[in-house]
Amino acid sequence: MPSTATRAPATAGALTPPSPRPSTDTAETRTTTPSTPQAHPAAHDGRRTGELAGATRARDARPPVLRINIALFGIGLATFAMLFATQPLLPELAAAFGSRPDHVSWTVSGATIGLAVAVLPLSLVSERIGRRRMMTIGVAVAAVLALTIPFAPSLAALTALRVLQGAALAAIPASAVAYLSEELDKKAMVGAVGLFIAGNSVGGMSGRVLAGWISEAFGWRAALLSVALLALVGATLYAVLLPRARNFTPTPLRPAQAVATITGHLRNGLLLRLYGIGMLLMAAFSAVYTAMAFRLTEEPFGLSAGVAGTVFVIYLVGTCSSSMTGVTVTRLGRRGALYVGIGAVTAGLLLSLSHSLTVVLLALVLITGGFFLGHAVASAAVGRTATQARAQASALYTVTYYVGASAGGFLGALTYHTAHWEGTVAFALVALVVAAGITLYATVRSVSAQRVAAASH
Repeated sequence: MPSTATRAPATAGALTPPSPRPSTDTAETRTTTPSTPQAHPAAHDGRRTGELAGATRARDARPPVLRINIALFGIGLATFAMLFATQPLLPELAAAFGSRPDHVSWTVSGATIGLAVAVLPLSLVSERIGRRRMMTIGVAVAAVLALTIPFAPSLAALTALRVLQGAALAAIPASAVAYLSEELDKKAMVGAVGLFIAGNSVGGMSGRVLAGWISEAFGWRAALLSVALLALVGATLYAVLLPRARNFTPTPLRPAQAVATITGHLRNGLLLRLYGIGMLLMAAFSAVYTAMAFRLTEEPFGLSAGVAGTVFVIYLVGTCSSSMTGVTVTRLGRRGALYVGIGAVTAGLLLSLSHSLTVVLLALVLITGGFFLGHAVASAAVGRTATQARAQASALYTVTYYVGASAGGFLGALTYHTAHWEGTVAFALVALVVAAGITLYATVRSVSAQRVAAASH
């Protein structure tokens, strides 16, 4: 019987039979030869083959993080390029259809209303059919509508198509973060969510800038078609690169349970305050940028559509300020960070009353940076406050956020039409005063609770 020193595993022996000992071996060599399978090529190769196979399986089990990141960046870009495509074109639309600013503003507000109404139902449907499928259907329908919208024969038809497009786009915020939370570990998810938000910011900015310049050269229909093509690029990146879900488990639709969950969130006072703050901040911000599209093309500035659209590059300031949310909250606390954000927007609104273009651009920097800081603080606080059903809590924040966008866009245009820029600023300041009041109320409650706790000790 061969010794254990010369026996190779059966699978290895079938591949590489052991070599015979050389006849010149000495006694010393024979006694010092290791008595483990590692001394034999067959055993060594067999174990190495097994280790390589195991490493290959482990590598294949890891999600392709880079592909997921690029795919979510692409769909984020497509979503926000389409969602706000008409905002820089409002003066051209008003002229083309012979309509008032508040009437054409519905081409923006209609899209955000469609998103606000659809996001919560679609988040529930995604629990049944899957996140990837939900996003694919949504972006495909939105892209088809984007290619149709430039040929709208009337303002009413254009607005109706935009409402449908907003509802289709609701599938992306309803499913994207849930997909990432299911497919990636916590560390990888942070980076992926960051790239998704970056895609939102870049898409919103590039769509507006592109629309402005194309409109100046070829008209608003060509501008909307160019945004549709930009969105198709982002949607194609998503469709080609995003892998199928590995960890999704379908759950049956339970409308009664969903209603109970939503009702529970709406009874939470802190969540209600956060929803209110997000809605009011967005109302002020949307009012400013909707009315600013008209103001910059009129006297005393008289900018062309392309130059006025380029102003949306200031959105990048928001990307920077939102990335500093963690540091700001660590130093000042959540309510302190909200005060800073509200204060920056307020200062920007007052500066924007100037007739100097340089001062107005500085004002927009303050308004944009302050808004994105406040929005990031409020939205992050929702996730920490909700003790259960966090997805529905975040979806409710999204609903109120886009309700604010819709109301702000319409009322900003209406106040601009009736009372010029001063009217828009007044409306935005009222929204900010209410947001500051909600934050102050929370501060007073917190201080009172601390005093009661200290007295009880």
